[in-house]
Amino acid sequence: MKLAFSTLGCPDWSLDEVIAATRQYGYDGVELRLLDGEIITPELSQSERERVRAAFAEAGLPICCLDSSIRVATGADPEGVAAELRAFLDLAAALDAPMIRVFGGDWPDGATEEQVFAATAALLNSVAPDAERLGVAIVLETHDTLASSRTVAEILRRVPSRSVGALWDTHHPYRMGESPDQVIDALGEHILHFHVKDARRNEAARTGWDLLLLGEGEVPVRDSLTTLLRRGYTGWVAVEWEKKWHPHIEAPEIALPQHATLLREWAG
Repeated sequence: MKLAFSTLGCPDWSLDEVIAATRQYGYDGVELRLLDGEIITPELSQSERERVRAAFAEAGLPICCLDSSIRVATGADPEGVAAELRAFLDLAAALDAPMIRVFGGDWPDGATEEQVFAATAALLNSVAPDAERLGVAIVLETHDTLASSRTVAEILRRVPSRSVGALWDTHHPYRMGESPDQVIDALGEHILHFHVKDARRNEAARTGWDLLLLGEGEVPVRDSLTTLLRRGYTGWVAVEWEKKWHPHIEAPEIALPQHATLLREWAG
């Protein structure tokens, strides 16, 4: 099992602190969402690209994924979204990151499922040749209006490129009522990346859920991980501790080592 954590979980850390913690806590790599506390974008200068790439290379640590906020299922400005995707693919290639993460976003008002699936697949098919050329995959996360693995699978069924796949976030398909086996049956070999997140329902919370340390919530993370590994998954397992968006949750100095220890134990 290759274990990483997203820098979303450590918004106050510098790049050097991220690299030091990766080694200290026993992680194998890093997922980049924040760089020195700021959301990373394709506007990153050439000198900064070289600094980031060199820092990870010298540490012998890979960047497993570059996270974007791109939403591909909204139906708005497909040419502009395609340009955003290409810019992030270029940045990922410059940083030696093998994939970029994208979301679905809100569906257009009045659109049917079939219309959303067809339009999203058309968008992804339009940029798939760029992903193939650069050797960088696009992974569509089970999130927001595409939280169900079924919806992601329906889109990917229309995208033949192996450079476009799925990111299974453990929380969201669970809240949609899907079991680990159902997620894997739906997505199969399309699963190119895996996010670990535990939570418990709380109607008083802003999102309806409290994010919790691993094993303290109701999300079947252990079953998801062991089932995925048993089915032959060899990709990255990444901890997405959302400290940036939820400042009240535990500090990364507590959460990241706790996740690493338990995930290693569960993976056997």
